[in-house]
Amino acid sequence: MAAKKILVLFDVDGTLTEPRAEASAEMQEFLQRLKSKATVGIVGGSDLVKQQEQMGANVVHDVDYSFSENGLVAYKNGELIGKEAIHTYLGEDNIKAIVNFALHYIADLDIPVKRGTFVEFRTGMLNISPIGRNCSREERNAYEVFDLANDVRKKMVAAFQERFGHLNLKYSI
Repeated sequence: MAAKKILVLFDVDGTLTEPRAEASAEMQEFLQRLKSKATVGIVGGSDLVKQQEQMGANVVHDVDYSFSENGLVAYKNGELIGKEAIHTYLGEDNIKAIVNFALHYIADLDIPVKRGTFVEFRTGMLNISPIGRNCSREERNAYEVFDLANDVRKKMVAAFQERFGHLNLKYSI
């Protein structure tokens, strides 16, 4: 068989699956059919464990490339080919300063709900959630409407940019 000259990369959350949901059987079948015609990879911000929850336990073998944690953990044909970590890049003192700032900032927010796990450490990023990662889908949806009306996350990002501008960090809402 001739080498595949097309590379197709998909984001996981919001593309292959609903955010934090499992991929449908139809999506899994589509990826396998596509893999016979092109090199297929998935990319996502979540860690590999969360990608496996969404895409299946064998995801690193089911696609040609798997990039978790925004590409900082990379697999090719099931083999780990690269890994980087935010704490080695920024240093522990900066990580602690960011986490402390986030927790103080969130503690002072007056928002409809707070549900725990406000800072999730990942290999390549800190996932900071004003309402917490433990909220239900309904609470998350209601918060999104609240946030659009009140710019909670935009204001939070601005505060982080002001405090940690010297670190040249990238922020995503």
